[in-house]
Amino acid sequence: MEFLEILDTISFGLVMAFSLYLLYKVIVSFRLVPNQFAYIVERLGNYKKTLGPGFHSLIPFVDKVVYKQDLREETIEVEPQECFTKDNVKVEVDGVIYLSVTDPVNASYGITNYRFAAIQLAQTTTRSVIGLMDLDETFEERAFMSKEVVKVLAEMELPWGIKVHRYEIKNIIPPRTVQNAMERQMTAERDRRAVIARSEGVKGSKINDAEGVRTEIINISEAEMQSRINEAEGLAKEIEALAEATAVSIEKVADALTQPMGTEAMRLRLAEKYLGKLKGLAREENDIILPKDISNYDTVMEGLALKELEMKSEKE
Repeated sequence: MEFLEILDTISFGLVMAFSLYLLYKVIVSFRLVPNQFAYIVERLGNYKKTLGPGFHSLIPFVDKVVYKQDLREETIEVEPQECFTKDNVKVEVDGVIYLSVTDPVNASYGITNYRFAAIQLAQTTTRSVIGLMDLDETFEERAFMSKEVVKVLAEMELPWGIKVHRYEIKNIIPPRTVQNAMERQMTAERDRRAVIARSEGVKGSKINDAEGVRTEIINISEAEMQSRINEAEGLAKEIEALAEATAVSIEKVADALTQPMGTEAMRLRLAEKYLGKLKGLAREENDIILPKDISNYDTVMEGLALKELEMKSEKE
């Protein structure tokens, strides 16, 4: 009797365990797929269907969810790797891949691990591209290298069921000795630019000083020229005024000579002038040339033709 009771207890436990297992299978056959996810379902080992977002029911013990694919864009880190440039400089390069799953079936069955495969392909392509460039070009052509990696990964998008949106190179790290040489080169370049800037400043300063001196000289010369022009114009006006005054005086003298007793008045005036000049001839500092008969006043007066002028005025 005790053996039968034990056997019944074991049988009851097995039935309860099977019932619980069956209940668990029935419960898990109901699937709630989140948004931007895709579940791959197999029936008896073969692909059956892809479950999109929403509530789904499966056949217990027959249908099974084998893959769960995230359709959102992923960021995958590409680990640093050593590469050699065209000029045989070893650099360490890492990057980031941005991709997403577009075909859940191919992403599940076309490749065992599309993430690992994308990383490996990106690394090998980066090594190939860097091997075609000199060290200086690698720092300048990051966009070109990224474009080449994306182009190679795009060839595998269809069989792998993915879409590579972009690839970005994060760091290109040369050896420490090369970094020191580059720093010395940049320091020398900065010093050269500083020297050029200082020389250009000195040059500009000298040019400005020269322009200032030139402008000052021009202003002074123009002022002197204007002063001379003004002096010349004043002198011309003075000469003109003197000429006009002389002409007026000559006309008045001529009019006076035509008047009665004008000739005698002129003779008297000239005699006074003549005697005044003779008075100064006796000075020691004077060197003079005298006519042969300086005392003959009448002869000097005849030379002035005052009688002819008088006769002409009487005729008129």
